[in-house]
Amino acid sequence: MSSAPAIADPRDSYKRQKSTRSNFELYGWVFMRGSGVVLLVLIFGHLFVNLMVGDGVNAIDFAFVGGKWASPFWQIWDLLMLWLGMMHGTNGVRTIINDYAERPLVRMWLKIALYTAFVATTVLGTLVIFTFEPCPAGAPADLVASFCSK
Repeated sequence: MSSAPAIADPRDSYKRQKSTRSNFELYGWVFMRGSGVVLLVLIFGHLFVNLMVGDGVNAIDFAFVGGKWASPFWQIWDLLMLWLGMMHGTNGVRTIINDYAERPLVRMWLKIALYTAFVATTVLGTLVIFTFEPCPAGAPADLVASFCSK
């Protein structure tokens, strides 16, 4: 005689079962939508300033970047673009790995590689933004920003 799974009596009061699941995937989904909207504003603002204002693409050189990154506003703007872009992209690739990597060991190593690349790129990009020297010593005057002392 096989035992069938027990079915609860319909007259029993409802007992909520404690969930062991977290809302991580829900938060990831919401983050992707929110960060996508913010990234659109950041990226199109970046493109407008770099390509449409002034001399356009012809003006982009070391002095142009030095002039922009001398301002905390543009440092924060580019930092937000870097961080949100990296988190958005990493979360998207993490979702793809979860969907398509069938073996747990392969999934684990792919995520380790992904998170390592995320940390390295984000840390190095942040360091570049905040340690960039717009007026390097000994640089030719025509290559540096106009505000650098001659």
